Amino acid sequence: MKKRVLALVMSTAMIASVLTACGGKEEAPAQDTNNASADNSAAADNNASADNNASADNSEAADTQTMDFGSGTIKIWVPDAVTGVTETLCNSFFEAHPEMNGYTVSIEPMGEGDAAGNVITDVEAAPDLYAFAQDQMARLVAAGALTTINGDYATFVQDSNDSNAAAAAKVGSEVYAFPLTSDNGYFLYYDKSVVTDPSSLEKIIADCEAAGKNFYFDTGSWYQTAFFFGAGCELAFDTDEDGNFTGIKNTYASENGLKALKAIRTMSESKIYMDGSNVGNAVNWAAIVDGTWDSSAAKEVLGDNYACAKLPTFTVDGETFQLGGFGGFKLLGVKPQAEAGKLVVCLELAKYLSDTDAQLARFNEVGWGPSNVTAQQDPAVQADEALSALGEQLQYTIPQGQYPGEYWSEADALGETICGGNFKGYTDEQLMAELEAFSSKMDALVK
Repeated sequence: MKKRVLALVMSTAMIASVLTACGGKEEAPAQDTNNASADNSAAADNNASADNNASADNSEAADTQTMDFGSGTIKIWVPDAVTGVTETLCNSFFEAHPEMNGYTVSIEPMGEGDAAGNVITDVEAAPDLYAFAQDQMARLVAAGALTTINGDYATFVQDSNDSNAAAAAKVGSEVYAFPLTSDNGYFLYYDKSVVTDPSSLEKIIADCEAAGKNFYFDTGSWYQTAFFFGAGCELAFDTDEDGNFTGIKNTYASENGLKALKAIRTMSESKIYMDGSNVGNAVNWAAIVDGTWDSSAAKEVLGDNYACAKLPTFTVDGETFQLGGFGGFKLLGVKPQAEAGKLVVCLELAKYLSDTDAQLARFNEVGWGPSNVTAQQDPAVQADEALSALGEQLQYTIPQGQYPGEYWSEADALGETICGGNFKGYTDEQLMAELEAFSSKMDALVK
């Protein structure tokens, strides 16, 4: 794959002027003066020595009339729910860009959580564009499966999306994808006839206990961070430009980590507490921490008593914290291309599929929450209760970065241990020992 990637560098100088035909001057990527060279040959040598993957970098302008976009098929993977709207958007794109219509599009359903594993299995045969969850970024970069997004494309990603989504599209200082959503997080659905104050975890539990209704909160790896991050702990892994794990920030084994662990234990000991996060599997509930994907199911269960809110605060040892957690995003990646013309088409199409109108089309079709800051201000988006609650909660979260696979299994095991009552009656010293053991396992993942 790297040999194919390097072959492209010889042609990337042609991209800048071509994009004038793709939507006007403002659409063209800005020149990267750091990589500019005296001639095309020198630019190719410099880029080749750096062993870069295919990029939108443009060292020198070329004659627009000489650019050959080529022809063929552009293969795209997106989740099944948006295959139809993606096809419609692609048709609109090629209608607006007849100079690129030598290409046909093949759209196949693939969940964003499964895309990375399938791409890495055979990068050569992978689709040209594919949607994926941002926590898969590191291994996609390490596999050479993502084109670096440079120039005005990188500026577009940075300026058009909320800051968390833009950060999620990067590894190190490089941009590798176009954000599609800012809606992968969790917040509170609740029955407003039961829960009188959704801002306090203790009051939610008290109201549910009084009504004999269940409260669901998953203590597994993804949701568990709401307590630890909310208490001020850090657990984040550093990666290099190739996606390798190089360092860790880990403060779980601390006084704040102890407070988070004790708060989870206290919650799990309530008689109405249930370990879960899926409305479809929940029974007799009045409050559940879940995501936007279950908004329709929550409305059906709660009817006129349907309500949403950011996550509540929790109090432990007399100190109150706001629950935090992860914020997640769907991204659109472009596979490195051997042909400069096809690369231009892929990048322009990816930009189009991630811009304001496309994000609003997906919101209207399937309820995906936009990352695009203009789309986020649309009245219909603003009126969506679930997205509004999530938007408020995302202010207290961190973008989910790159985590080793072992993190998820170890954190799940920690949650299961708490909910299983294994820490019941443990002293602070015993709980700290458990945190130290967990932290040692995390530290070992980068050694």
